[in-house]
Amino acid sequence: MPTTSPILVWFRNDLRVHDHEALFKASQQTTQVVPLYIFDPRWFRSLELGFPKTGLLRTQLLLQSVADLRQRLQQMGSELLIRVGKPEDIIPNLAQHLQAQAVFTSEEVTSEEVNVDSLVETRLQQQGISMQFFWMATLFHHDDLPFDIEQLPDIFTEFRKKTERYAKVRASYPVPTLLPLKVNVEAGPLPQLVDFGFEQTSVSLLYQGGETAALARLEEYFWKKDRLRLYKETRNEMLGLDFSSKFSVWLANGCLSPRYVYEQVKRYEHDRIANDSTYWLIFELLWRDYFRFVALKYGNNLFLPQGIKNDPRIKWQQNTHLFECWQQGHTGVPLIDANMRELAQTGFMSNRGRQNVANFLAKDLHLDWTWGAAWFESQLLDYDVCSNWGNWNYVAGVGNDPRENRYFNSYTQASRYDPAGAYVKHWLPELEPVSAEKIHLTSLLTSQEQQQFGIWLGVHYPKSLVNARKWLKA
Repeated sequence: MPTTSPILVWFRNDLRVHDHEALFKASQQTTQVVPLYIFDPRWFRSLELGFPKTGLLRTQLLLQSVADLRQRLQQMGSELLIRVGKPEDIIPNLAQHLQAQAVFTSEEVTSEEVNVDSLVETRLQQQGISMQFFWMATLFHHDDLPFDIEQLPDIFTEFRKKTERYAKVRASYPVPTLLPLKVNVEAGPLPQLVDFGFEQTSVSLLYQGGETAALARLEEYFWKKDRLRLYKETRNEMLGLDFSSKFSVWLANGCLSPRYVYEQVKRYEHDRIANDSTYWLIFELLWRDYFRFVALKYGNNLFLPQGIKNDPRIKWQQNTHLFECWQQGHTGVPLIDANMRELAQTGFMSNRGRQNVANFLAKDLHLDWTWGAAWFESQLLDYDVCSNWGNWNYVAGVGNDPRENRYFNSYTQASRYDPAGAYVKHWLPELEPVSAEKIHLTSLLTSQEQQQFGIWLGVHYPKSLVNARKWLKA
């Protein structure tokens, strides 16, 4: 029989009501579930590199996601309490005011979040209030892995094969039917961009934040447009909205549950078709799982320049001029610049683009890859701490890549994935006059060719930071 003593459900990167174990179990244990979200000012601080930890577009998406969560809870007869401040101050005070029996929240794995958890839990224990953590971010629960985290394979393929063979995906949790909120406490206003130091009051995004938009995108991509059957063939494209699912935008803030995606894939395979594409979407969810488990295994090494390999011989340059050229899309390498300008304008970049720009920063410019990872953290709508830093470890050669010295030839990559230069010309309109044959080697244009196309290097488009001839030789 449920009690009447409140349980505070602290939402974090789990901004949904479907497949939310903490919310569902709280609703089974008490008639007074009190949902809470906290904007921590530390997320928006300015980094030494000269940009905010959480940038404008990502902040707007977060605000939309929290607003949508509030609306969905209100439709269930509940309310989302919103606060701005440090969780270690707000949660114990609010829990004491409500005379709560417990605080339920998601289990995180990286140091900033875990350190805050520890502070919150210590203060709650002093008040005699329990704190329970629920693992809700991955496809597979860590308790169901066929090995201890300490024995997590350092090669993804080995992890995938063992997990697919020996582990099962748990069923997702249903949405609680009704969550009447009767406690006497102020809900609190949703902050605005200006509250976090941004000049704009709002900004338009390609993708709407929140669970409502997430579920609508899945419905559209799977069932209305029937794009899932082609996912593997189109996922490496770079131009357009439907070449990939874009689910990562909503998975990152937890507006979409990976287990719900998995269940919908299985339904699609039953109702329509099971092929390499349907498998490949689950394969990508497994990569997401893997990076979270890597973070759990290696801790703060994930964020250090030597990465999880922790090789002291690995050294990186710290050249702010070169880094700013990369940031701003002024490297003189069209494929790199187009991707970086897309990121700055939209907060999104294809997986293929991310691999190429990260490789260029680390392997061509030899710059500290953690700077690039920090820029992605600031800019990406789908920033996920484990996937972002894990992928950067991988591409920089300090992570889980089984191949030594993996390198992406920027010219080969551009020729393969943007053969006509359509993507490059979309984001670099100044290069529109350049022919498809020359577009990816703009830095090698002769004076006669520059005159022919009306493009002068160093005037209309930057001279290249690297000699593109090395890619032709390779």
